[in-house]
Amino acid sequence: MTTTGKPGREYVDDLCRRYRRWGNWGLDDEHGALNFITPEALVRAAGLVRTGRIVSCALPFDENGPQSGRFGGRHNPVHTMLQDGGDIAIGAQDHLSELRFTDDTVTMPLQCGTQWDALAHIFHNGRMYGGHGVEYVTSKGAARNGIEKVADGIAGRGVLLDMPRYFGVGWMSPGQAISSADLAGAASAQNVEIRSGDVVLVRTGQLAQVRAEGSWGTYEAGDAPGLGVDSAHWIFGNEIAAVCADTWGAEVQPNDTENVFQPLHLILLVNAGIHLGEIFDLEALAETCRSEGRYEFLFVAPPLPITGAVGSPVNPLAIF
Repeated sequence: MTTTGKPGREYVDDLCRRYRRWGNWGLDDEHGALNFITPEALVRAAGLVRTGRIVSCALPFDENGPQSGRFGGRHNPVHTMLQDGGDIAIGAQDHLSELRFTDDTVTMPLQCGTQWDALAHIFHNGRMYGGHGVEYVTSKGAARNGIEKVADGIAGRGVLLDMPRYFGVGWMSPGQAISSADLAGAASAQNVEIRSGDVVLVRTGQLAQVRAEGSWGTYEAGDAPGLGVDSAHWIFGNEIAAVCADTWGAEVQPNDTENVFQPLHLILLVNAGIHLGEIFDLEALAETCRSEGRYEFLFVAPPLPITGAVGSPVNPLAIF
């Protein structure tokens, strides 16, 4: 512990070494903990489809998103029509026989909305997952651990841990950290057994707060509730395949470590090979889980196979 009482670099470095999975699935592995989603686990997850209800966990990708450029220059999607009804009306497509069409384009940072972090997104001591150096990500993108490497790998049993419900509040407070004991307690309270290969979705309720207050405020880069560094023990120990949250960075802000920014990204993403999902909208999912009386579902959330990308927008689906 440091003079502030918060864990410091030595503690984080210890967890990075303790939970490192480099080479566990071979030296060329680029799936990381998604390897825990075995064919058998996926077949069992498919059996969770009973009522046919589908819930999207994505925010709309439009100009009304949370970005204002505060973090890394990220901006909201810019949607532009290439061909619209006006083009049709003025005869710009009259050279075509019968058919008329509309077409459009989107310009956006790949991590401005609901998205996955690729294993190539974060480095620690000059290394990403698998021990590969910074030279593997160039102006052309990631030669190792790009998001396209898991285009077929993020589908399995999803589990929602509704932390505000567990704590008995409408939403968690900014700066409130979630510990391993909290995750275990929420799972027990919801009567859901955690299994190897699960994708765990952690609701803090911050999007409920944003909607109640009618403003994004500092959502995209400010203080937030989220996973504390202690949660690494539960996440690693339960062989969780991927973790998603409804905040901009999944981790509690300010971080509950001293002199280490986003420690779980170092421990989980870089070393344990656990893909992280951020800015997931879990409000409708929480309501559906309550009405269904269960917090497990088939979860399907493949990234876009953008070659060399270090993140990807996604429309995650929970299927009941």
